[in-house]
Order: sequence, then structure tokens, then C-alpha cells
Amino acid sequence: MQIEQLRHRLKQRTGCADSDIRVVYAPLRISPLGAHVDHQDGVVTGMTLDRMVLLAFVPRHDRRVCVESLNFPGCVEFALDDVPPKSPKDWGNYVRGAVLALQQRHVLRTGMDAVVGGSMPIGGLSSSAAVGVAYLLALETVNDLPVSAEENIQLDRYIENVYLGLKNGIMDQSMILMSQRDTLTYLDCRSVTFEKIPIPLEKNGFDILVVYSGVEQALVGTDYNTRVAECQEAARLLLSWSGQTPPEQPRLRMVPEDVYAEFGAQLPAPLDRRARHFFSEVARVREGAAAWRMGDVVTLGRLMRESGASSIYNYESGCPQLVTLYNILCEAPGVYGARFSGAGFRGSCIGLSDPAYREAIRAFIDARYPAAHPNAAAHYSVHFCKSDGPARVLNGSV
Repeated sequence: MQIEQLRHRLKQRTGCADSDIRVVYAPLRISPLGAHVDHQDGVVTGMTLDRMVLLAFVPRHDRRVCVESLNFPGCVEFALDDVPPKSPKDWGNYVRGAVLALQQRHVLRTGMDAVVGGSMPIGGLSSSAAVGVAYLLALETVNDLPVSAEENIQLDRYIENVYLGLKNGIMDQSMILMSQRDTLTYLDCRSVTFEKIPIPLEKNGFDILVVYSGVEQALVGTDYNTRVAECQEAARLLLSWSGQTPPEQPRLRMVPEDVYAEFGAQLPAPLDRRARHFFSEVARVREGAAAWRMGDVVTLGRLMRESGASSIYNYESGCPQLVTLYNILCEAPGVYGARFSGAGFRGSCIGLSDPAYREAIRAFIDARYPAAHPNAAAHYSVHFCKSDGPARVLNGSV
């Protein structure tokens, strides 16, 4: 239905033929385990959801880009030869960043008209990475550029790391571009190697539970970059104390586990808590992947709860609404495990849950969350999702 809405709006605005319209399907993503470690070259797990960002587009006959959003006001328009600088809190930053990213490696000769929309509230599901990927795929299509998924991972990093100044890692765009339906993707962010682990349970054996908190805030301007810097400083100290010369941009993954075991207690606060989160989360990811292979969703759920607790107490990333949701989901019937999704400063909590408990879970949340946070009562929402595949340009049905 939303695809038709996007197509109709694009035809209405441009007068294009229906046959000329293409649509990018860019799914949102979750990470059951691997919170806050990708920017330190850790190991993570992830999968995409059957919820997405959609972008309908057609090529233009000039060298201009014009994009309209169904979710935000205004129209973003600029020339390929004159890309404006980023503007604070402007949704158009991502299409401008996508053009600049591609122009680092490719020649863009054709602009586009586009309409973008999403199927979920924004926050914690990497909608920013999904929309960046969508713009890249659309621009590549109208310019006949053969770009691999691996290259697009790096191009989307350019949008966020260079153009927007967000010091995140590669997990979000990697999951959006590399996931397969009904699999858990295990990613080593240092070697950039992927392992696809099939779901050993029956297809309908669990739901991916997403609870949107009603809190929206861009990552740039939160404590996200501060946490990255704290992790890097912990890595620098640990490497120095062990007799190694730290590089200019140290990462905690560079620190051997025996070095952390020997020197970790010497780290000052809060660096000690940041390192504790990193090393314990990497261990949880490895244990969780093993549990997934065995179909042990109960163990995976326990590890997710431990990850959520570490995000609160060691990484210190929660806002009050997310902490409340985490505690509610940990007590809800039929929920195997839960934690924050995304950077954890806004957005959503995720969980794995038993489909037989959908109504009980919804009622449990409805009875508790609005009372704790009346200002979010009109904005929060509960979603039961399934896994999906990678971002792609559609050739017919989804």
C-alpha cells in the first residue's frame, strides 16, 4: 500500500510514466547482541526486519536531485555540482551525503526525483543507515553504476562518519546490505567477515518484538561520540600499560583479552565501565551465536537481558523511557530477552518473544509504560516483526 502511495505522489509531482518508476526497499535492522562495540571493531550479530524505508524514484534530464518525504515537511533540491553543506536536524542531509559519497569514487551524470517514506517510527532501528543506503542504490541505478554491497557499506559510512560527523561503525549498513531472510548474521567488524547462521527454530517460532519509546533525538548531539572517545582512551591506556605503542585511533579490539585481564582494574572511571562493557559484550556475542546454532532461544534471551543491563550500568547509554521499557520487557510474559536497540540514547527496545503471547505482551506494556511516562503515552507503539533480506531495488513485488 505504501509503495503505491509513493508512486502516486511521484507521478503527481513529476508527471512521469508509471513504467519509469523504480522503488528501493531498504529494511530496518536489529542487533540481538553486539551493543556499542562495532565502533571498537568488535563482533556483532544482526538481522533485518520486515519493516522498511521505501524510496520511489525516476531519473531527471538535468543534473539536479529533488526529494520529497512523506514523513517530514519540505522538499530537498540541489545540483549534483553544488551539494550544500550539512544542516542541523535536516532530513535532507542523507541524500546530500549520498551524492558526495558516490562522487568520491564515481562520476554522477544523472539526477533524480524521489519520494521517501518509512513504515515504522524512527529510532533505534537504523532508519538513518537504511535511508542512506536507499539513496545510494537509487543514485547508482539512475547512473548505471555497478556498485557492490561491500562498497556501499563504505559509502554509507562516508555519509555518517565524514559528512555527518557520527563516529559509528559498520554494523548498521552491513546488516541492511548483507542480511538474508531467516538467518542471523555474525559480523567481525575488524576483519569485515560475515557468517550467516540459519534460524534453527520453526519459521514462526518467535517474534522480533520492537517497542518504540516515543523518544526521538538524532545521534549527533547525544553522548554517542563521547562514548566512542572514552572507549578509545581506555584502549590507549591498556595498550600503553602493556608496553605497546597505541596507534592514533586505538580500538578496544586491539587490546588482547589477557592484557585487559591484567590491567583492566587500573582504568579510571568511567573508562573502566566502558571497557567492561566491551569485553563482556564480545563474550556474549560469541555465546549467543552458539546458542542460536542450537536453537536455544532461552539462553539467547538471557544474554540479551545481560547486554541490556550492561548498556545501562557500564555503557551508561539509556534514557529514562528506554530503561523503563527494558525493565518492563524483562518482566513481561512470553519475552525471552530484551535490550535497547541502536545507540540507546533514544528510540526503541527490542526483544525476542513467543508469538502465542502477543496480546499478553501488548497488554502488559500498555498497563505500565504510559503510567510511568505520560508524555510518551500518545507516541509509543508495539510491533511484532519477522526477519527479512537485504536492501534492494524492486523488480515487482517485495
